[in-house]
Amino acid sequence: MSEQEHKVDSSGVAIRRATKNEQWSAITALLHRAYAVHAARGLRFYASYQDENVTRERADEGECYLALIDSVVVGTVTALPGGRKSECSWYVRPDVASMGQLAVDPAFQHRGIGTSLMDLAEGRAREWGARQIAIDTSEHATDLITLYSKRGYKIVDSISWPVTNYRSVILAKSLQPHHDHA
Repeated sequence: MSEQEHKVDSSGVAIRRATKNEQWSAITALLHRAYAVHAARGLRFYASYQDENVTRERADEGECYLALIDSVVVGTVTALPGGRKSECSWYVRPDVASMGQLAVDPAFQHRGIGTSLMDLAEGRAREWGARQIAIDTSEHATDLITLYSKRGYKIVDSISWPVTNYRSVILAKSLQPHHDHA
């Protein structure tokens, strides 16, 4: 996907790739709001407390996309190519892309924005030639594990990140190439 906006649906949601000049403080605040429900349960997701420099650094590791309504950022995801430097053996594999910093502002959830962002990340992974895409979350975030499982993700590993207070499960999904039918 290029820098231009891409309309998702008739609800006025647009998705575009983030630029270097974004309001990283606003994107960080969005992440904090989206992960606050987990923080309230005692789960220290990095996105629930990271500062804007970390948000920008994590976005720069891949392709960061923003979902906007009336020019206001309401969601984000970072699609990451395989073969990157990571403590997670799945993320190091060249045939496994991943996604991170997936978030939708709580005021805009349940409108398909998260689904559109995940579809975009999965599509980019296919374009990169990845055979699988992976994501991680707290083993205690059963709502997220259920959501990812419904999309075809399966738990394949676990890891304890130094920036969280829980064990994460790594979920991966096989990426079948899309074939156009003539």
